[in-house]
Amino acid sequence: MSSYKQLIVAALSLGAISVSNPPAAFCAAVPDSVTLNEKGTLYKPFSFNHAKHIQQLKECAGCHHHTTGTLVLDPECARCHQNSSPTAVVSCKGCHSSKPFSPETLAEKHADKQRYHKDKMGLKGAMHQSCIGCHQKEGAGPVGCQECHPRTAAGEAFYSSSRLGAKPAHAKEH
Repeated sequence: MSSYKQLIVAALSLGAISVSNPPAAFCAAVPDSVTLNEKGTLYKPFSFNHAKHIQQLKECAGCHHHTTGTLVLDPECARCHQNSSPTAVVSCKGCHSSKPFSPETLAEKHADKQRYHKDKMGLKGAMHQSCIGCHQKEGAGPVGCQECHPRTAAGEAFYSSSRLGAKPAHAKEH
């Protein structure tokens, strides 16, 4: 291929990438802070500093996979999602169920015969794997449970009970 043709191909490729992957424009519309674990019973809700993570990572796909329409980093995901458009919902809970083993979720997975991601983990697992995995890889950021979200009173009681487990309310004292 002549150098002229190579230059045209390179220019068209860059143009296609910038049109299909506008990370700066898309990332600018996201919230600076997100409250996570709002319905937690054992751990309190906590604020996730989204703006700080955007500044440090500078790439949405690291956490949001292909849902933001940015360049897909994982080669396994890129096989199908290399040219995926942004999705309507980009939050973790948009794809990862908070009740991955509920009858409703399992029935939904079973009903969709074309579904590729049958082994997609639940919300809690996905968030913990993404956050803790990145913090361990980068050598920065919290990796312990209470470093992100302190326990509630119910959580303290649950985790401070005996190793045999808490007695049910109807159990008689000996």
